[in-house]
Amino acid sequence: QVQLVESGGGLVQAGGSLRLSCAASGRTFRNYAMGWFRQASGKEREFVAAINYNGGNTNYADSVKGRFTISRDNAKNTVYLQMNSLKPEDTAVYYCAAEALITIWQPLALTAAKYDYWGQGTQVTVSS
Repeated sequence: QVQLVESGGGLVQAGGSLRLSCAASGRTFRNYAMGWFRQASGKEREFVAAINYNGGNTNYADSVKGRFTISRDNAKNTVYLQMNSLKPEDTAVYYCAAEALITIWQPLALTAAKYDYWGQGTQVTVSS
């Protein structure tokens, strides 16, 4: 079992920045690829970003590319999502997720169904 706890959400004006953190516990953090997803009110959960076991490979949704940066610190068992130039349409509950790796060479998972563990979510609200 892996427990994930997100933090760092809040209310910010359009154009502002936030950094989300997701602290993991329970198993060896390096054995997991990590992802961030978001779900706006009345919409389906969507992929935001993913990172491989050592941070050497990342992937982003087109809607956040160039504005958001995913990173991880394996020594702290934490994954981050730096969000810059925030827009009202970024308003959502943001979830981090962990995918148990079978091999370190497997491609990054871009769909929620491939992730094994989820945090409780943190609300991000961007005002116009």
